[in-house]
Amino acid sequence: MSSKENAAVSQLLALLEARYALRVLWALRDGHAQTFRLLQDSVGNITPNTLNTRIKELREAGIVSHGSEGYSLTPSGQDLLKRLSDLQAFAVKWQLNQVRKNTPVPVKPVAPPPPEAPLAPR
Repeated sequence: MSSKENAAVSQLLALLEARYALRVLWALRDGHAQTFRLLQDSVGNITPNTLNTRIKELREAGIVSHGSEGYSLTPSGQDLLKRLSDLQAFAVKWQLNQVRKNTPVPVKPVAPPPPEAPLAPR
C-alpha cells in the first residue's frame, strides 16, 4: 500500500474511531432520514453536544447530509456502510467462536473399573 493510501485509511479510521461515529452511521443505515432527536434516541446515551460534533464531522467528510426531513447518509456514506456490512457477518461468527471458546466442554464421566473377582481360597 502506498503512503497516500495509508494516509487515506488512517484519516478514515480516525474519523470512524471518534466516539459514537460508527453508531451514528449505523443508526442511519436503513436509508430513512432522522431528525436530531430521533437520531439521538437511535444512537443511545449520546449527549447533544457530542452528537452535534459527530454530525458536523461526518457532514464535513461527505458521509452524512442534512435535508428537510433530517439527517441521512450520502451516497458515499451508503458505500462506506455497504463495505462495512462484511463486518457484521464477521462479528456474528467471531462472537459465536468466543462463546464456544469460553464455554467449558462437558467432561464425560469415566466409568469405574469393574470390580475384581475375589481370589479363590488356597
